[in-house]
Amino acid sequence: MDQETNETETKETENDDTEAAVEKDETDTVAEVEETTDAGEEQAEADASGEAPADPEPKHGWRHKLTKLWFPLALAVALIASAALAGWLYFAQYRVDQQTGPAASETVLKAANDGTVALLSYAPDSLDRDFTAAKSHLTGDFLSYYTQFTQEIVAPAAKQKSVKTAASVVRSAISEIHPDSAVALVFVNQATTSADNPNGSFSASAVKVGLSKIDGNWLISSFDPV
Repeated sequence: MDQETNETETKETENDDTEAAVEKDETDTVAEVEETTDAGEEQAEADASGEAPADPEPKHGWRHKLTKLWFPLALAVALIASAALAGWLYFAQYRVDQQTGPAASETVLKAANDGTVALLSYAPDSLDRDFTAAKSHLTGDFLSYYTQFTQEIVAPAAKQKSVKTAASVVRSAISEIHPDSAVALVFVNQATTSADNPNGSFSASAVKVGLSKIDGNWLISSFDPV
């Protein structure tokens, strides 16, 4: 009797263990299915919203490294560009100062004085030489005007009446000066003799002389009595 009871209990225990194992397998299977379903739903939601998955960490690392590499280079380029601009501005201002400073003013005054004397000085026996010397100080429309005026008016009168005139500069000053143009005020004394007045006459006048810088030389471009 006891043996039958023990066998019965053993079978019941085995049945209980089998049922427990089956229940555990079913529970694990359900959990796996739920996890798979949740993962699929999350992926579907991400696809539906159009959101891209986050960049992997290594990409952020490379971006940071590139930023660290390029920033000093960009800064160096900016500093070089700033230095070049500052140098150019200084050089440009320096050139303007050089072209309009005391040395340039002295050069302009000399050109104005020499040109004025050449324009207002001539003799009947050296007209061609005198006019050629005068024209070497002139430029532009004034050169054309002077050439025509001396040929048609001055030369015939000087030859016919033996007119001789000599000019000298009393003083002069710069009225305005720019890198390529200038205006000077020139005060002139002029002595003139002729066949009609051998004792000569004397006159004083002031002339506003406009000059242009042509190929590095200051030449008279206008000549106006004041």
